[in-house]
Amino acid sequence: MVNASGAGGKKHWLVRPSTIKGLWVGGIAFLAALVGAGAFVHGHAYFEVDGSFAFYAWYGFATCAAMVVAAKGLGILLKRRDDYYDV
Repeated sequence: MVNASGAGGKKHWLVRPSTIKGLWVGGIAFLAALVGAGAFVHGHAYFEVDGSFAFYAWYGFATCAAMVVAAKGLGILLKRRDDYYDV
C-alpha cells in the first residue's frame, strides 16, 4: 500500500477528505449546470426520444448502469475457483 503522506506527514492535496468532497460537489454542480443549460439550447433530434429533456444525461447513466450489470454477469460466468492454478 502506498503512503500518500509526503515529508513531514502532510497528505497530498488530492488525498485530503476536504478536497475529495469539494471535487464531488464541484463535479455534480458542473453536470447539473450542463443539464440545465440543455433547456436553453435547441437540439436537432433524429428520433422523438432523443429530443426529450436531458436525454443524453439519463441515457448515459442507464447505459453505464447496464454495463456494470453486464460486467457483474460476466464475472459470475467466467469466474474460476480459488485453487484453479494449484495442481
